[in-house]
Amino acid sequence: MTTDAPPFLRRYWVLLVITLVYAMNIADRFVLSTLIEPIKAEFQLSDSAVGFLTGVALALFYGAAGLPLGALADRTHRRNMIMWALAIWSAFTALCGMAQNFWHLLLARIGVGVGEAGGTPPSHSIIADYFRPSERIVAMSIYALGIALGSAIGGIGGGLLAEKYGWRSALIIFAFGSLPVLILLLSVREPKRGASDPHAIVSAAGTGVGLRPALRFIRSQRALLHVMAGATIATFSGMGLIWWTPAFLGRSHGLSVGEAGTMVGLMSGAGGAAAMVAAAVVTLKLARMEAKWQCHFLALITLLITVPGVAAHLVDDRDAAVWLLWLFVPFANLYVGPTLALMQNLVRSDMRGVTVAVMLFSANIANLALAPQLIGFASDLLAAHIAEPAHSLRIALAIAGLTGLWAAGHFWAAIRSLPGDLRRAGSA
Repeated sequence: MTTDAPPFLRRYWVLLVITLVYAMNIADRFVLSTLIEPIKAEFQLSDSAVGFLTGVALALFYGAAGLPLGALADRTHRRNMIMWALAIWSAFTALCGMAQNFWHLLLARIGVGVGEAGGTPPSHSIIADYFRPSERIVAMSIYALGIALGSAIGGIGGGLLAEKYGWRSALIIFAFGSLPVLILLLSVREPKRGASDPHAIVSAAGTGVGLRPALRFIRSQRALLHVMAGATIATFSGMGLIWWTPAFLGRSHGLSVGEAGTMVGLMSGAGGAAAMVAAAVVTLKLARMEAKWQCHFLALITLLITVPGVAAHLVDDRDAAVWLLWLFVPFANLYVGPTLALMQNLVRSDMRGVTVAVMLFSANIANLALAPQLIGFASDLLAAHIAEPAHSLRIALAIAGLTGLWAAGHFWAAIRSLPGDLRRAGSA
């Protein structure tokens, strides 16, 4: 099958709009991380309870809804699905701001998770159909800028709004901020599935093959499994730590909610955007090279950022900790673009929604369930056994950061099976 990619300007307009959707996804998620301390104080919660509320509740229902919604993305009109998802998670973000107790906030948080689960699989699938296999690493690296933009909005905006109007108003304002993006989505055209693949393999009906056949194919792709494992662990060692960073800066270095939110927002936003733009330039070269070099890039980046990520939580000097965080936070998401591109190239075009859903399930369990909960448990446990309980969180974060070494090993292990897996997916 020959490729039938849309014109340049249309492709990049669609990419811009989908990236803005992703930014709102991250912003609505990241703002709650910024607001941990005032929420904890108002509802008198432990770190373990905060970990469950802000992470586990979202991840479990995100994962439970993600697989059927991913399969739906392979069968339905993807643009409309994204619009519904954006409207749903924004509405539940507003309800989070109206919560009167822990249980109200928990239920609203579950609604946010279900809404967000319906947005990402169709987004990835649309991008893959607008860009050829060799172009996807660049497209997905640009898409990953949504993390930096959303983190900046969630960190800086959330912190400043909370200090001026309170945490409840901050969440309600964030919910209404999605309306302009919802309108822009009307300009996105639904592409033909497999339109940009050189040897697209699709079902006879031209839609998804279903959940079970897609899962069987995923299990048969060893390189894909290693890439997904590496990304899952990298999410734990990167975003899992950043989730707690505003609280760490407040407890161990005396920053206010606004100061910590602004600082982490600048690191994730300005620093992360600069790092991802630089990475996008690198991916332009990687796009013209063998796919194995994408795996080398992923492994090397993951290894390099592990060092400052661990050290930032061990030093006592605040300035040293901040500088080390600047070497960690902006680079923590550089793996996202190349990982997403490899994933899209390692599966058939009629299985991309399910594949993204599987990846999101594992990544969000690591990022939103395991990281907040395990780090929260570890912090509570350590607090009872150290002389300065206020510093228990920093020790827990330093230990968790070492998992970056494990992630790098999986990215390297993917190289061996990569050529054969690309051929089976029709992307070679």
